[in-house]
Amino acid sequence: MLLSLSLIILLGVTIGNLFVKLKLPHIIGMLITGIILGPHVLNLLDSSILKISADLRKMALVIILLKAGLSLDLSDLKKSGSSAFFLSFLPASFEILGYIIFAPIFFKVKVIDAAVLGAVLASVSPAVVVPRMIDLIERKYGTNKGIPQMIVAGASCDDIFTIVLFTTFLNTALNGHFNINSLFSIPISIILGIIIGSMVGYFLHIIFENLYKKHHYVRNSIKVIIILGFSFLLVSLEEKLSNILPISGLLAVMSMASVIKIKSVDFVSKRLSEKFGKIWLSAEVLLFVLVGAAVDIRYTLGFGKEAILIIFICLIFRSVGILISIAKRDFNNKERVFCILAYIPKATVQAAIASIPLLSGLGSGNLILSIAVLSILITAPMGAIGIDKTYVKYLKKSNNYHG
Repeated sequence: MLLSLSLIILLGVTIGNLFVKLKLPHIIGMLITGIILGPHVLNLLDSSILKISADLRKMALVIILLKAGLSLDLSDLKKSGSSAFFLSFLPASFEILGYIIFAPIFFKVKVIDAAVLGAVLASVSPAVVVPRMIDLIERKYGTNKGIPQMIVAGASCDDIFTIVLFTTFLNTALNGHFNINSLFSIPISIILGIIIGSMVGYFLHIIFENLYKKHHYVRNSIKVIIILGFSFLLVSLEEKLSNILPISGLLAVMSMASVIKIKSVDFVSKRLSEKFGKIWLSAEVLLFVLVGAAVDIRYTLGFGKEAILIIFICLIFRSVGILISIAKRDFNNKERVFCILAYIPKATVQAAIASIPLLSGLGSGNLILSIAVLSILITAPMGAIGIDKTYVKYLKKSNNYHG
């Protein structure tokens, strides 16, 4: 296993940085590294690490959500008003609808399997979008109309919505029939996830605060370890109580992080976010290389044309959802086009959950994984390049910028 980890880290980082020099997202290089090292090409990875890859990807997803919760500024969400709220679910809903309509036609799959596919592919990638929007906020591009703030807020919530839907659709697909109770479990799991996560976040804040008052200062590094421990506990709680009470463990994780941010002093939450960002650097390499390793490239190429076509058709559906979400905002046409481009990239969530249907024994699991990987390869560079090449022309720079 150590040799496999060495190959994953060294080659993943090296090839990832090579893609950065080519002005492409580094995650594409990591994904390609996994495909090359995986069992379907060079077969250089130990089977033991492939067996635990699903758990490693879930851990990476937890880290993503913790960083998102600690970075999400609720004041920006309020300033963005209804637009950020609608962006958190409307574009994804429209894209899922596109897959539900066209996947059964293109690939002869069941409607519920098409819904699982749509839920996997509908998330925007915070790994690609958020750093770029933060850079635009710092450089004051589009901030006069709150465009990058709105996109950060919407993208941070968009992932939660699709992950909850994915879990529900997958359980329905595996059971072989639609259970009306699973539909009602969605709002219940969301509400309970928010409540439980908020309670845990408040509890941790009180503990840290009381220890500080008693001059037992807890280092931020220790706080990170404790927060990680509670995060894994919340995700495990969802699995343990799945037959009794529906709880969104992942939403609980993000809610916990959000409460810690709200209750903590600004510089403390910022430091915690930075530390989780550093942890993410390692988790990111494992996540994308391992998901690449799970891909059977020959199978993927067999559905190439149809897969690429359906990806672009559903991006059109997604664009309609984006335009409806921002319809009431005073944006010009260029700003609306920029919002569409910024909401195109897919990578992080797809890498974390795309192989779960296959590992769960879903008949269309290989198809879902293959289309998800193609979606990352197409939309991540397309969206990243689109953002980088258009923001100067399409967004107005605030006059009070002094950089």
